[in-house]
Amino acid sequence: MTDQKIRVLVVGAGNMGRSHALAYASIPEFDIAAVCTRSPDSRAKLMTELPDGTAEANDYQDALRELQPDAVCISTYPDTHYPFAKLALEAGCHVFTEKPLAENADQCKELVELARSKNKALVVGYILRQHPSWIKFVEVAKTLGTPLVMRMNLNQQSYGKNWETHKSLLSSISPIVDCGVHYVDVMCQMTESKPIRVSGVGAQLTDELPQDKINYGHLQVTFENGSVGWYEAGWGPMMSETAFFVKDVVGPLGSASIVAAEAGSRGKSSDVDAHCQTERILLHRSQKNEAGELEAKDEFIDLEDEPDHDELCRREQLFFLDGITGKADLTEHQNSAIRASEIVLAADESFRSGKTLQL
Repeated sequence: MTDQKIRVLVVGAGNMGRSHALAYASIPEFDIAAVCTRSPDSRAKLMTELPDGTAEANDYQDALRELQPDAVCISTYPDTHYPFAKLALEAGCHVFTEKPLAENADQCKELVELARSKNKALVVGYILRQHPSWIKFVEVAKTLGTPLVMRMNLNQQSYGKNWETHKSLLSSISPIVDCGVHYVDVMCQMTESKPIRVSGVGAQLTDELPQDKINYGHLQVTFENGSVGWYEAGWGPMMSETAFFVKDVVGPLGSASIVAAEAGSRGKSSDVDAHCQTERILLHRSQKNEAGELEAKDEFIDLEDEPDHDELCRREQLFFLDGITGKADLTEHQNSAIRASEIVLAADESFRSGKTLQL
């Protein structure tokens, strides 16, 4: 790389697009080539938060051809990720894309192979991988023995504008696929084992969606070393605020749980900042003394570095920068993106076919 700034075309100006654009504006090595959305109205607020003179674009392919950026950041609806990323890679751009990478495993593999053949960075927005507390949670889970039982969910009681956004998302993706990739990726990190079997269930809890779409889903995954995990996600005004935030792992030697008093409180399930908060980890050890009593008291691990959503996105873009400049090897990151996508997509297929799928 030269000392020239990396010119990024930011595609999408919703919640994630905004945070990524602000991140690029704050990192000296990047320069925003333009913010591209289909509607000027949808990006108007974002433009007031960016440096004066930041360019705007309405058509992705035109912007890609005319601006010839060094990199593209894709924060659009999931069904556009694959075609947009492919176009960018073919144009010689580095690519950061929000999850999921694509709508099926073959497309995920195709994009990874294309990026490697072009010697371009391809990074998927696995935001929890940049969170110090989630990194610690994975580290603690690895001390609990084998097999592990992992229980995670992220239900959202969404209404108003949030429900309208969710309905738009649900037109192209199920909730267990959209956010599920984060949590099955965490499970894979914890177990360091190959996923071998997946099943899923789903339900439509509203008449505001097409008949073939669901707004609730649950997946179960089994690993080669005997570990098992489940993930649950539901969106909509009907969802319960009770136990919407469960992040828990159990092994032969004890358990670890994220205890998020603030993030897990009622009325927080629709707050995007709450989705990443951990606050503290409760560590329980199962060793017993000669009397059969537990040897150690439960321990709280307080987590001082608790970045908010915008800061996490900035850290994602710093990782992207390291990938572009060659400071970070993206092989494991990309392989993990394929693996997590395979699991959640298999769960969606399992629900629709009524069969447990072997991976």
